[in-house]
Amino acid sequence: MRISHKRKKEEPKKEYLFNENISFPQVFTLDSNGSSFGILNTADAIRKAREQELDLVVINPKAEPPIAKIMDFGQFRYSQEKEQRIRKAHQHVVDTKVVRMSLRIGKHDIDIRKGQTLKFLNEGDKVKIEVVSEEEKGLFGMPGAKPAKVRVSLKKDKENT
Repeated sequence: MRISHKRKKEEPKKEYLFNENISFPQVFTLDSNGSSFGILNTADAIRKAREQELDLVVINPKAEPPIAKIMDFGQFRYSQEKEQRIRKAHQHVVDTKVVRMSLRIGKHDIDIRKGQTLKFLNEGDKVKIEVVSEEEKGLFGMPGAKPAKVRVSLKKDKENT
């Protein structure tokens, strides 16, 4: 079986604007309970957050005016990272597994390859079966001859699993 060593692209971290980093003149402000203060000047909204010993965090900067919420930013960031770790732990990356066999393979070897293929399919991975001709192995043919490959893709059969 072949192992892919491709590096996965990391998703860019979402940056939140909070307190003095907010450059919008006005924001639609929500309380920590979710009730609305309405549209306030950013300085007034930050002052209200400081009175409650909390932070003003912009939740939706694309709205008009941007939506900001009064909350504890450290706790908010921790909960966001925790949710992301949980999502990452529960995801399954689908890999393509390759099962190679030759034209002169024995019956027992076919059974082993069949078991491997079914195991990969049950785990949710894709399987590519390569049948390698004798020319590719160098047993027959002239040196430098191009190898012939037969590729067959299998789909998960719900009746057999």
